[in-house]
Amino acid sequence: METVHKIGRRKTAVARIYLSEGKGNITVNKKDFKNYFTTGTLQYKIQQPLMLTENLESYDIKVNVFGGGITGQAEAIRLAITRALVAINEEHKAVLKPEGLLTRDPRMVERKKFGQKKARKKFQFSKR
Repeated sequence: METVHKIGRRKTAVARIYLSEGKGNITVNKKDFKNYFTTGTLQYKIQQPLMLTENLESYDIKVNVFGGGITGQAEAIRLAITRALVAINEEHKAVLKPEGLLTRDPRMVERKKFGQKKARKKFQFSKR
């Protein structure tokens, strides 16, 4: 099996993963993923597609991720891993799609508009 390259995005975070056969090592920005993502919740999010398809120790994953915060980065990695697993085996789609892991979360920060304080907030209006 050759290396599978996929991209996942969430907010402003972009994750590029390289998935190849191995022993289950996950490397994020040249660090072990448990050192990069210190909380258990974020570690679970990354491993979720692998757990659901029972491939936790089947593949080595090398991740380059940048932009956004750590939660956005973890969810971007999750989407990329999910896409890679579906590319390898189409049958995984039946397990991953009901969990909502194949859906790209489109919510982004709305831009600030001129003549206003923030995206939606206006300056205080004075009638007199």
